[in-house]
Amino acid sequence: MKFFQVNSVEETFDLISKYVKPLEESVTIPLFEALHFVLAEDIYACENVPDFRRSTVDGFAVKAKDTFGSSESLPGFLTLAGEVQMGQVPPRALQAGEAMYVPTGGMLPDGSDAVVMIEHCEDLAGLINVFKQIAPGENVISVGEDIRKETILLEKGTKLRSQELGALASQGITAVSVIRKPVVGYLSSGDEIVPIETESLAPGEIRDMNGITIGALVTEWGYAFRYGGIVKDSREEFERRAKELLAETDCLIVSGGSSVGTKDYSADVIQSLGKPGVFVHGISIKPGKPTILSLADKKPVIGLPGHPASAVIIFHLFGKAILEQLHGARKREKQLTFAKVTKNIPSSPGRTDYVRVRLVEENDVWYADPIIGKSGLISTLVQSDGMIEITARREGVQKGELVPVRIFR
Repeated sequence: MKFFQVNSVEETFDLISKYVKPLEESVTIPLFEALHFVLAEDIYACENVPDFRRSTVDGFAVKAKDTFGSSESLPGFLTLAGEVQMGQVPPRALQAGEAMYVPTGGMLPDGSDAVVMIEHCEDLAGLINVFKQIAPGENVISVGEDIRKETILLEKGTKLRSQELGALASQGITAVSVIRKPVVGYLSSGDEIVPIETESLAPGEIRDMNGITIGALVTEWGYAFRYGGIVKDSREEFERRAKELLAETDCLIVSGGSSVGTKDYSADVIQSLGKPGVFVHGISIKPGKPTILSLADKKPVIGLPGHPASAVIIFHLFGKAILEQLHGARKREKQLTFAKVTKNIPSSPGRTDYVRVRLVEENDVWYADPIIGKSGLISTLVQSDGMIEITARREGVQKGELVPVRIFR
């Protein structure tokens, strides 16, 4: 393996797709515990939803043709034939020239094919004035219109959100087969890194901020996090601790020691953890160029830059993609919004730049205000709401340009 051959952002994502494979272990869990898990199999609908014709509005079930020609100036007249109670079957079928009150979600009586909204009607002691003509099927949900029996309800690889859980609940499904969530291990490296509880820092020491921020992101994304502590600049100790933690987890993250300095032996150690080894060492990106990505016997290993802003940006981009793919998610989540840039931002062609921004709303318009700062500055992370991408083909973005913003929170 020849180290530090820079890949583009697009090439890096392609390599992640090539090397990282989903965990093979599945478990069956109760539906109430399945949020953010990934389905291990296709789910087929066993029932129609709805399994009866229902109204989408409060109004009167009618035969649509009985309303043709009705208007404010020339209302139609229908005989009230009773009402439908919520959750109950209509008292009888509807005849020509009749209307029956039905609440939102209520079952339609046989013989009806539309519902006139209540605000377009007037009840005159059993005689219904209709002030608007409607078409067949208007304000009606048909049998199976929402979910059709024996069709695929959710595909394997779907990450379960609240709406997917609701769809499963509509079928009476109480447990699902899902892919086990990855366990993510983390090590910080460097003689200058000290525990966060250190009260008084010696000159040159830095508290382990990355261990907290990366761990919080892993937890926020729904995965299990295991903090492995801090490793001093000893290759033997680093290799031993990395192997131990990797054996206990599904993915290992190492922060620091990823560039080409004399003590930056992370790439060599990561390469030694298992085959096929390092497949990315260096990305044409700012910040975060000296990123390492590897595969050790089917387990991803991520070497993050030590600078806090670089580490967070790289982990948002590539760490999340790796964990989602490891978890078997069929689609990558993208938390995007669009905003207008508040100032010109230059960029170097041939390199993808990610610029932290603060989102500001003025007169119902969202603006992305760039936060310019070096990759080691913690304050730039605290001030930012997200980041914008300036692709390698561009020389920057212009003030007022509408750009996509990847949201941090």
